[in-house]
Formats: sequence, structure tokens, C-alpha cells
Amino acid sequence: MTATLFAVQVLNGLQLGVLLFLVAAGLTLVFGVMDFINLAHGVQYMLGAYLAVTFYGLTGNFFATVVLALAAALVLGLVLEVLVFRHFYDRDHLDQVLATFGVILFLNEGVRIVWGASPLSYPGPEILQGAIPVMDGFGYPVYRIALIVAGLICAAGLWLVVARTKVGMLIRAGAANPAMLSALGVNVRQLFMVVFGFGAMLAGFAGVMAGPIFSVEPGMGDGVLILAFVVIVIGGIGSIRGAFLAALLVGLVDTLGRSFMTDIFKLFLEPSAANQVGPAIASMLIYVLMAGVLFFRPTGLFPAPGRA
Repeated sequence: MTATLFAVQVLNGLQLGVLLFLVAAGLTLVFGVMDFINLAHGVQYMLGAYLAVTFYGLTGNFFATVVLALAAALVLGLVLEVLVFRHFYDRDHLDQVLATFGVILFLNEGVRIVWGASPLSYPGPEILQGAIPVMDGFGYPVYRIALIVAGLICAAGLWLVVARTKVGMLIRAGAANPAMLSALGVNVRQLFMVVFGFGAMLAGFAGVMAGPIFSVEPGMGDGVLILAFVVIVIGGIGSIRGAFLAALLVGLVDTLGRSFMTDIFKLFLEPSAANQVGPAIASMLIYVLMAGVLFFRPTGLFPAPGRA
């Protein structure tokens, strides 16, 4: 293991972490404020990427693509909320799981029909091409650095909205005690719609930013959804701060574990055994981390007030 490889993998972990935060932030607010289990949140990440493919083909401009894809992701999120999700707010969690799983199947097949099953892609902007020297003549892609910076800016902006605005105050109150918020005369259903639409837009933004790096294909949001649920469990349901810190932690643990776990096991196992055990343990690390956090803090690292 070299210092250069370690630095690159740390940057990759941060990149994964900010993408997970963009997905998990909306998910934790929807779960925390609405007590609604939305398994279809991952397909909104996927839709963001597919919308970006379409708009890039129409405009040829990455920044115009981002704006148009975000607007479309917001509209599609609100449409899903009106047509499907709002009818299940007062149902039990099993009904919510079944309904949102049905949405996953429907949308995954929908993108196959509209865009086909083959992986698609689109390039990042010209201004963000190239690489930044890290060390020993090795460069790290500028676009990936920009993705990390964009995610951190989004995290700061979201924190300001939630912590410093009236809407954020209502969101925090809804995460802590939605029944009391409704009793005080707040239109909780309208608040739910705002939170849901905003969460869909954040997930779509993650998909847009991930498109130039990963393949755009049906089902691409399923794995991200699992990681996002791990993030909100570790961070604490309804907590933006918890989602941000847990996303970075999960991104780093997952990336560094997959990169170096085999080498670590080679220190005290035969190479053939290490090659088998290392990847298996690496794939379990984030779940071991989640179990450890829940053992000591069952409500997560930074649960929303009222859930601690």
C-alpha cells in the first residue's frame, strides 16, 4: 500500500460519501418527518441519471442538463407523491414497502422500454476535464473533485435551510413530533409534499452527477438505496447532520475496505486464503459498522430531537 494509492482511495471514498449523502438526505427526511418507508427513493437517483442522458442529447451542454434534469426530477417526484405515495401515508409499513417496491419494478421496466437495457453515458463538462496531480506524477480527475465540492456545498446549503429557515424549523418539528405539529395548525400534508419533492430532487441530482462516472442503466439505484438506508440508520433517522457524517464514514469504510482488506489479511494469512477472505470481509464492513453503532447507540449517532 502506497501513500498515493491511499490518498486516491480516500478521495474515492469522499466521492462515494457525498453521493450517498445526496440520496440519504431526502430519504432520512421522508422517513423522519413522514414515518414513510420509501423503497423507491433509489429509482429517483436512477431517473436523474436517465433524464440527464436525455437532456444532454438535446442540449449538448452539461450545466443546462443539470438544471433541466433537476427540474424534471422535482416534477416527477411530486407526480409520484400525488399519484401513489400520499395514499399510503396512513397505512402500515408493510403496505408502504409493497407499494414502493411495486414502483421500483414499474420504473425499472419503464426505463428499459424508453431508453433500452444497454448502459448509457454522457461526458462531464469540458471545463472539468483533466486531472489534478496528487503525488508521484499521479493525477486525480478534476470532475471527481468537483463532485466532492458540489456535494459539500449542497450539504452546507441543506444545513442552512433546515437549521436557519422557517421551513427548516417545520421540518425539524415534523421529524421530532409530527402529531404535535399538526395539532398546532400546520398543514402537514403540504409539508410532506415539499419534503418529498425536495428529497426526489436531491436524489436526482446525485444521479446527474454520477452519470459521467458510472454506467447509466436500469436498476442502478438499487445498490445505492441499500447504502442510503445504512447511512440513515447509522446517522440517526431524521438527522441531516447524522446523514452527512454517516455518509462520509460509510463511503470511506466501504472504499478503503474493498481496496486494502485483502492486503491486510495477507499480513497473517496465506495469499490464497487472503484473496478469498479479504473481499468477503470487505463487503461486510459497513454492516459490521452499522451493527456496532446500533449496539452502543440504538437511535444512531445523531438522532433528530425527540427520537433519542
